[in-house]
Amino acid sequence: MSRSISIGLEVNRRPIRLDVAPNETLAQTLRERLSLRGTKVSCDAQVCGTCTVLVDGRAVSSCTFLAADADGARITSIEGLAEPDAGRLARLQRAFVERAAFQCGYCTPGFLMSATALLAEIPNPTREQVIEYLEGNICRCTGYDAIVAAVLDAADEAADDGSDGRTA
Repeated sequence: MSRSISIGLEVNRRPIRLDVAPNETLAQTLRERLSLRGTKVSCDAQVCGTCTVLVDGRAVSSCTFLAADADGARITSIEGLAEPDAGRLARLQRAFVERAAFQCGYCTPGFLMSATALLAEIPNPTREQVIEYLEGNICRCTGYDAIVAAVLDAADEAADDGSDGRTA
């Protein structure tokens, strides 16, 4: 029988301390232990991008990332993108809505999290950079054009007001 591991992390700006199994994934912790079900799981093999979350600002596949490895980290899931103090969606989320960059929505959280990491790294990406950065995210419902356009819209709007594409 394996022993649990005590970890401390920050999830969506909230400190968390809990015991996890050595083989428990970050996706399991978020969904099953913290009831943050916006993070979806599809392939369980780091292929589709559906489970993408940010760990210290870096996009990771939470279906293969062990929760124990997140000890001390700052985690942002889709639930953490919205601006709770302002009571509104983040700029990138609004751009997805305005561009109708989703259909069933299952893959949308993963795309939003990957795009958030992209805009943190490259605030004013080209279309080609967006396509390359999001190539690890799979959608079976939409064409990718609206998703790419939404990311570019968020970056353009941020450039116009001097902020990053994720917020405001």
